[in-house]
Amino acid sequence: MKILILGIGNVLFGDEGIGAHLANYLDEKYEFSSNEHEVDVLDGGTLAHRLIPIITEYEAVLLIDCVNVADASIGDVYNFDFDDVPDFITWNGSAHEVEMLQTLQMIEMLGDLPPTKIVGVIPFVIGENSTFTMTDEVLKAAITMERVILKYIEDFGVKITKKKDVTLEEASKYTYLKASL
Repeated sequence: MKILILGIGNVLFGDEGIGAHLANYLDEKYEFSSNEHEVDVLDGGTLAHRLIPIITEYEAVLLIDCVNVADASIGDVYNFDFDDVPDFITWNGSAHEVEMLQTLQMIEMLGDLPPTKIVGVIPFVIGENSTFTMTDEVLKAAITMERVILKYIEDFGVKITKKKDVTLEEASKYTYLKASL
């Protein structure tokens, strides 16, 4: 089985880049091995629709992104299956969130969407000003997100080994240079 860990986000807007940063961090820190499964980690940035042919190559997808939830706090983490999105997830946050939702809906309409799990966090939305800096709340939430992601992958019987000691802050300094696509 081919499994994709797909990070989505705009690294120019602080917390909204968490998906891309976390994907690069996981790729740098861990090795995923299995005789039965292949795990790929990809920074999808804000490519949305351009990811369709990539997503459809996989049999399971774990998407890392920001989510929007009414009355939630910055750093709150949510994980759910795309085919069972809780009513409180509104998806009306930044443009990349809406585009990714539309991308998944298009793939689903065509009948090509693999089972998709979403691990999302509530970001601090900065508006128009750019920053590469993430808030302390989202950096702390990333620890929970990492545990959820690793558990999801381990549940397939994939062995996870640490190949490098690195922090998310260290890995995120170079995300813009390492875009997978």
